[in-house]
Amino acid sequence: MGPAEVEAVWRIESARIVAALTRFTGDFGLAEDAAQEAVAEALVAWPRAAPANPAGWLMATARRRAIDAIRRRATLRDRYARLATDPAAVPAVDEQIDPDRIDDDVLALMFISCHPVLSREARVALTLRVVGGLSSEEIARAFLVPVPTVQARITRGKKTIAAAGVPFELPPAGERRERLGGVLSVLYVIFTEGSTATSGDRLLRPDLAYEAIRLARTLAALQPDEPEVHGLLALCELTAARFPARTGPDGSPILLEDQDRRRWDVAAIHRGLAALARASPRGLGPYGLQAAIAATHAAAPTVGATDWDRIVVLYEALGRVAPSPVVTLNRAVAVAMAAGPAPALAIVDELVASDRLPGSHLVPTVRGELLARLGRRTEARAELELAARLCANERERSVLLRKAAALS
Repeated sequence: MGPAEVEAVWRIESARIVAALTRFTGDFGLAEDAAQEAVAEALVAWPRAAPANPAGWLMATARRRAIDAIRRRATLRDRYARLATDPAAVPAVDEQIDPDRIDDDVLALMFISCHPVLSREARVALTLRVVGGLSSEEIARAFLVPVPTVQARITRGKKTIAAAGVPFELPPAGERRERLGGVLSVLYVIFTEGSTATSGDRLLRPDLAYEAIRLARTLAALQPDEPEVHGLLALCELTAARFPARTGPDGSPILLEDQDRRRWDVAAIHRGLAALARASPRGLGPYGLQAAIAATHAAAPTVGATDWDRIVVLYEALGRVAPSPVVTLNRAVAVAMAAGPAPALAIVDELVASDRLPGSHLVPTVRGELLARLGRRTEARAELELAARLCANERERSVLLRKAAALS
């Protein structure tokens, strides 16, 4: 059993292993460190002799590493004695790892990784590392930051959780929905970076996006009665359905109007629509409304046949429940398709006047497109060139420069 198999087992079982260790040791940081040590040991041991129960082997090895660490901590001598000498204190390995069991331990782990005491960067790093099972190198590669930066975020995050005395438990029922918003926000950030990378030489980072979908599915299984969990899952599935058609063979972006919709992932669309149906009965929240917009695109055979009036209405509703300049900008794009570029430009100009998206390439991108449609080519070219200077993603920048050049 080689490194690829070790990685696969770890990716599947990491959340359960870390959750079980945290529950038994009461120390989130110790649990994560011990689990990582077990993976390192598996990379050496498994090629020589593959275990019959890989998940159980990792759990047992991580538990021994945790006990060794506790032994070295003089202040936790009593806890070590209990764990090391009382068999009843630590359930058998087979009871700890049940491949078919998804319980509140994993949900508690998500809430810890996304705790409000952490910065957004730390929440994302911890969620991907501890719940998703990604290595520091994978996280660094996905977000185009140095590996030491990711490692520092994870270390600081664990120290912050320890210093704040965050218990390994689900938040009280009264706080859970509020805290759930933070968990959903982290998964949304992860997926968004995967679906349109903010920098680098690739438009998409599918591994990151699909990891967010996997975590969203887990959360939906753990919180089946929360509509916004299904709303987020629907949004991710419907957006990811377009991935096969969004780039050409060389990785260059393909705009929505030029995409071959026969390449859209029909199975992902069906999964997204099913999740959206589960989100709908009690009214759609911000993620559900975005999913409904994506579903409207998925139902249309072409850009021209899209129900743009419905999309405008959905963006208006989204602007009421979750107002943001990006929502306003997206509404302007929909208005341009439904009613023409002039009323849309008025919306964008209000954003420019209020300077609500400073430094973003999105506003000059949309403004340039609208000006071009109005025949104001010189102004349009200037806006698109400005957008290209502000854009950190090389693939998007090349599209912007190509459009600007066409207006010369």
